Amino acid sequence: MMKRILGVLSHLILVLSLTAAVTSAQSARDLPGVREEASIRQAWLKTRLESVLPGLMRKHRVDMWLVICREYNEDPVFRSLVAPTVFAARRRTILVFHDRGPVAGVDRLALGGGSNGGLYTVYRDPQVENRELWGEGQWALLRKLIAERNPQRIAINVSPTHAFSDGLSASEQEKLVSALGPQLSAKLVRHEELALEYIETRVPEMLPQYRRMMEVVHRIIARAFSAEVIKPGQTTNQDVVWWMRQQVQDLGLGTWFQPTVRVQRRGSAIPGNLAEDEPVVIERGDVLHCDFGLVALGLATDTQHMGYVLRQGETDAPEGIRRALLATNRMQDILIERIRPGRTGNEVLLDSIAVMKAEKINGTFYTHPIGDHGHGAGPLIGLWDRQEAIPGRGEVRIIPQSWFSIELGARTPIPEWDGQELFVGQEEDVALDDQGRVSWVLRRQTRYHLVR
Repeated sequence: MMKRILGVLSHLILVLSLTAAVTSAQSARDLPGVREEASIRQAWLKTRLESVLPGLMRKHRVDMWLVICREYNEDPVFRSLVAPTVFAARRRTILVFHDRGPVAGVDRLALGGGSNGGLYTVYRDPQVENRELWGEGQWALLRKLIAERNPQRIAINVSPTHAFSDGLSASEQEKLVSALGPQLSAKLVRHEELALEYIETRVPEMLPQYRRMMEVVHRIIARAFSAEVIKPGQTTNQDVVWWMRQQVQDLGLGTWFQPTVRVQRRGSAIPGNLAEDEPVVIERGDVLHCDFGLVALGLATDTQHMGYVLRQGETDAPEGIRRALLATNRMQDILIERIRPGRTGNEVLLDSIAVMKAEKINGTFYTHPIGDHGHGAGPLIGLWDRQEAIPGRGEVRIIPQSWFSIELGARTPIPEWDGQELFVGQEEDVALDDQGRVSWVLRRQTRYHLVR
């Protein structure tokens, strides 16, 4: 009899293992392999350089843009300007963008480094060809190029406000000014918006692949917040965190931050009723919160979902806990209704807070752009610890063809917990089209993930 039971258990374990393997394989097939990915990303880059960049240079009245960086100290915009097969600057790479007008277009020149699959012209000059190209000869070549082209406004990436626009290091700026001399250096303009908006702008071709990434994210979270991973009374929040990390690794994907899984419990003595860094054993009746992001195809995701561990006899979370999730859904509606091109992040924030308070929701907005980076380029809409206008970064205006991670949270008294507050944090990505219309990249969470 015992042998039969053990045999059945062994078969069940094998079936579950094979099911998990099939699920992982299915997730892997949802995203392209590395060679196909490189081809897709190269096409995106071509579109950005040919369709997005010229318009931005003219919008901001920039005749020439210099992106100068050295190996392993790359400008934040560098990876958004080079082919997916380029992993770093070569000793020093100088990318020069010269707008010759609507008819002639924008010349893309590389001084150091290659052509990036034919998207740049590798600039050489016989008079400096035999000199040290990576040293003073490189600066002499740049000076000669600028003198010949005679641009009036030369943008450089120096900004005290935006990291994405502050990629020119102090020593490289000193070298640049010295090489150009006073007359040409007078044309240099510290420019914030050009790099910022170039990184921020999404091309439409990106969205279908990004949606596939979000499907993988949702699937991993759904499995993490299920009986497949969580055994109440045994599994800790850190067990779930490392399971998620392993899934990312097994699928050949990346992440840009360590996932978190927080536990909230009726009568909990955990400070703030949240646990994140320390292992906490998950029990029945617990509410779970995760923060999880992927990196693939040069893009980043950022998602927060909620889960509930069913007690014996329960088929859903208690009504009070369900209502707490609906409060954050309402906050999502309030915010999205106010995200429009031309408005600043601060305007959206203050308007949303006023409506939220009028509806007596105790919430916090801390939404950010997303795309090439997790905390992406563009306007901030609040910070989790500062529910007020944010100088500089909150003053940036929303533009069409951008993506946001709608991140927010609310604290709601739960009747079933004797009035104890429950924190519900949600984060889901949205896309603005070329008309500024907002839509979910995939879908938002309206029901808890249930651990049975």
